[in-house]
Amino acid sequence: MDLQTVWFVAVAVLWTGFLLLEGFDFGVAALLPVLGRRTQDRHLMLRSIGPLWDGNEVWLITAAGAVFAAFPGWYATWLPALYLPFVLVLVGLIIRAVAFEWRHSHSAASWDTTWTHVITAGSLIASLGIGAALGATTLGLPIDADGNRVGGAFAGLGWSALLGAVAVLGFSLVHGAVFLALKTDGPVRLAARAFARRWAPVAALPLLLWALLVQLRSGTVATAVLLLVAALAVLVAWARIRVDREGQAFAAWAVVLLGSAATIFGAAYPVVVPSTIDPAFDVTISDASVSDYTLTVMTWAAGVGLPVVLGYQAWTYWVFRKRLSAEPATAPEPVTA
Repeated sequence: MDLQTVWFVAVAVLWTGFLLLEGFDFGVAALLPVLGRRTQDRHLMLRSIGPLWDGNEVWLITAAGAVFAAFPGWYATWLPALYLPFVLVLVGLIIRAVAFEWRHSHSAASWDTTWTHVITAGSLIASLGIGAALGATTLGLPIDADGNRVGGAFAGLGWSALLGAVAVLGFSLVHGAVFLALKTDGPVRLAARAFARRWAPVAALPLLLWALLVQLRSGTVATAVLLLVAALAVLVAWARIRVDREGQAFAAWAVVLLGSAATIFGAAYPVVVPSTIDPAFDVTISDASVSDYTLTVMTWAAGVGLPVVLGYQAWTYWVFRKRLSAEPATAPEPVTA
């Protein structure tokens, strides 16, 4: 396998890892008005992702950085063509991060409620923007022979961007619900389980349709098998959450994303940005890549740094693995006046 293919696979893994990990905390935050009926329930939901959300965002930085470093031609075509979605993503992530930090600075109920709503809004904006950007990129952009967008600022925001936005949001909502069912106890757990049971089959449809469209355009037998695995995983996740097996449901729902993303990136290879104007204008990995020497240096650097990052994040998840509850585990001891 040549280094261009290795780094294409690396970029695909990074984007998939970001959607898998950030997806559940996007979903939890988006579900705050739906499942957080009581103040203590909303606090419990935020506690479940509190130690994890900022570490999950590292995957986005790494994914975008890998595209820039390994395939600058891809980056130069992709970012200007989808400038608006990426601006929305940055705005959403910024206000979301600020809200997480500022929510604790005052004890007033109105202050807490306001910043909780900001967390929800920022998560919705970011998930929709990332889905729109990835959907438009993999399904096609109106680019010419020089890789420049043809048309105005909204030229790249067609039905493919809408499909990607709905797919990422739908996946994230159920992913967050299953995560809450796995991570919490009490009313939140019951409400999250009921939400996942009701919406899992529907929420998976846009993601499967997205993968199917890429498969029909340029897929192989191998990617067709991956798509079938993703579709079957939807049924497994739905069946497991119905019998209250949250861990198995979470794993199966993760396979839905893994299979769909593998289908999308595998079927698209070696094209990184397809053109809706003329297939001759498609940007491929060979068109967009840096030199082999640069890729070699990057490979050695990633081989040293990546295990450290993965190990640290795995340790974080292990430390905060216990189930949470809004109620104290034991009754407080009486205090003599």
